[in-house]
Amino acid sequence: MHISVFDFPLLKSDLIQCADAVIKLRAEYLYQNKKYSQIKFHITNGTLIPFERYINGERVLISGNNVTWKSGYKQGSSRDVFDEYLKFIYCYAGTYSLSKESKAKSIEKIMPGDFFIYGGTPGHVVLVLDVAIDKKTGKKIMLLGQSYMPSQEFHILKSYENINPWYYVEDKILETPEWTFDKGSLMEF
Repeated sequence: MHISVFDFPLLKSDLIQCADAVIKLRAEYLYQNKKYSQIKFHITNGTLIPFERYINGERVLISGNNVTWKSGYKQGSSRDVFDEYLKFIYCYAGTYSLSKESKAKSIEKIMPGDFFIYGGTPGHVVLVLDVAIDKKTGKKIMLLGQSYMPSQEFHILKSYENINPWYYVEDKILETPEWTFDKGSLMEF
């Protein structure tokens, strides 16, 4: 099902599923570049959870479908505060919320960082890792990565194409080893 596994730090708990991996990679990029105000994700009930509130010492309390914020927790943008934020997001966000906060994108404009998503329960998402041109055919190709359920390390997918692990970028249904995405399921943040 996969060609190789990404080597990046995981939390001690077993929480990285498909949407979590996409969220993690985006959040890690923004965190490394100190773009803290851009680290914000919706949870499944639609509530926006910005990392800046964690930096300010606030934490989220969940009771049923109700969300409240409480002050008095550790402040700052240290790694442990960031990991606490990510752990909360992994627990309460998923493909459904990720699909609601992303926007559709034309397949002709595909680029690394975009993703194919079916937002549901269950749903699935695969991340576009790279885009290139196949020298033999002149067609655009893409490299895809995912995590899955139960929680797995993020990995590069094998393809059914004769250019494994690459997939042809085409405006049609996308078949991966574990999921089939409908035409029009390409999204971006």
